[in-house]
Amino acid sequence: MDIKEYNGTSLAYIGDAVMSLYVREMLLELGYQKPNVLQKKSVAWVSAKAQADFLMKLKEKNFFTEEEWNIILRGRNTNISSHAKNASVQTYRLSTGLEALFGYLYLTKQETRLNELWQAIKEIGE
Repeated sequence: MDIKEYNGTSLAYIGDAVMSLYVREMLLELGYQKPNVLQKKSVAWVSAKAQADFLMKLKEKNFFTEEEWNIILRGRNTNISSHAKNASVQTYRLSTGLEALFGYLYLTKQETRLNELWQAIKEIGE
């Protein structure tokens, strides 16, 4: 199957893992080692609310290309049967859009752009 035909849920599925790995690697590089601290700090980056905030701030800066925004919309508009416990449906959909972009960039091996996205998010998160 061509990656461009993957649905938003599939892209977000892999994108969630990619973003989580970036966050975990960053936290270890910062010297955090205790599991409970790692988990708490990680949630601050990968929660639906945080991801939705990152997405909207990057959108305000016109960070995304037209193609990337279409991927985000595919993720955001996907038919989701569940949502985060601590987030509204709208927030959850936005976070799914960001995860879909992470997944798409990863699967299409756009490593430079993936790293640019991560660096932009780190700047917002700091």
